[in-house]
Amino acid sequence: MRVSWIAALLLVTGGCSRDGKHGSGPFTLAHSRGQLDELPTLINPELPFRYPAALYARRVQGNVTLRLFIDRAGWVRPESTRVEEPSGYAALDSAAVAASRALQFSPAKRDGAPVAVSVLFPVLFRHPEAGALPGDSILQKTANGRRITP
Repeated sequence: MRVSWIAALLLVTGGCSRDGKHGSGPFTLAHSRGQLDELPTLINPELPFRYPAALYARRVQGNVTLRLFIDRAGWVRPESTRVEEPSGYAALDSAAVAASRALQFSPAKRDGAPVAVSVLFPVLFRHPEAGALPGDSILQKTANGRRITP
């Protein structure tokens, strides 16, 4: 059981902000020394996040914000991963942290050289048969004239 495809689409297609304050996509730059030439880009062909089976069966939904340290090679350093904003469900938080180890990014660059950065990365657990959570209006898209909702 995966995180809903709508959340996955947002995670894959977004970006992060250069100023570290406002995200234009799924994650924001939390810490970097100096201005970056290139931001990290998620390159996983498939997102690794999976619902805990018991919570999926109960249609529990939630948002987890992780603080990830992405090294100069683009790998997430698991020992540095932290839950910045918990979902309210320890099992969702744990699933997000465990799966983040499989994330890979093209590294951020400064003056053409890869650099390590810290980012805030949201993981949205959405059940396909549950209602929208408050604030989910950003997940609504239009495709071929039809409205898609989580």
